[in-house]
Amino acid sequence: MKNSAALPHIAFLGLGLMGQPMACRLLQAGYPLTVWNRTAAKAAVCVAQGATLAETIPEAVRSAAIVITMLEAGPVVKQVLNQALDALADEVLVIDMSSTQQLEALELHQLLAARGVGFIDAPVSGGVIGAEAGSLAIMVGASELDYLRVKPILEVMGKPTLVGAPGSGQLAKLCNQLIVGGTLILVAEALLLAQAGGADPAAVRQALRGGFAESKILEVHGQRMLDRNFMPGGQVRSQAKDMENILLAAQQAQLKLPQAELIAQVYRHLLITNPQADHSAALLELENNNSGIRLGQKPDQLPV
Repeated sequence: MKNSAALPHIAFLGLGLMGQPMACRLLQAGYPLTVWNRTAAKAAVCVAQGATLAETIPEAVRSAAIVITMLEAGPVVKQVLNQALDALADEVLVIDMSSTQQLEALELHQLLAARGVGFIDAPVSGGVIGAEAGSLAIMVGASELDYLRVKPILEVMGKPTLVGAPGSGQLAKLCNQLIVGGTLILVAEALLLAQAGGADPAAVRQALRGGFAESKILEVHGQRMLDRNFMPGGQVRSQAKDMENILLAAQQAQLKLPQAELIAQVYRHLLITNPQADHSAALLELENNNSGIRLGQKPDQLPV
């Protein structure tokens, strides 16, 4: 553990599925941490590990050198930061690790710059497992100077990469989510094809491991599909939101992405039927379109 006396005070706003383990990683590394969450009870794990619980957003950020937000969507981030503005100290840096639109990140950058506050967008990939292990992929949009200042903090939570100026982190995250969303659907189709054709889908998955089809999606979500475990690591609603943001970014860039349109349609349907399920519930949408064909015999594990 590092000497906490020499480490910057961090305010962490948002302790959901991802935020809580990320905040705990910072505590375990010795960072002095104040936390805030709309539902205060969700802060209990962090408080038990030494975090200070703030009742209000201004209280949370008042003494912080670094403010980290991990919230549901861009409008929520903007609402929270508007409440924090008057309490932010001089030379504070705000790191938004939520998944938002690129335009929303740029608006936040301008909003904070007008108050002399630095802004970094640093969305993540890796799910709850990656957050707990400190192995998240962190895509950072920042100035070189600001990035060097926060790099040691980000390295506690995962592997940061500077991808460009503020706003670029969100664009990189959308590229990530496009690949993730499409690969999830293709893994579901491959396993269901194996099942329908008479092969052992678990053995097929194992046979594909290590070849050109290998991926983290095949490893983690392929097994989830075989286990029919759709309890949330990530959630359908977050992937669906990301798909819509991908299409918006493509529109703004005057770019046609036909496969992204097809992937988005799958998640639109899932958003109606299983919004809180894990991303691997893409399998359920595929099965709905192939009546009578089901992967394996295990019962579905779904959030209530």
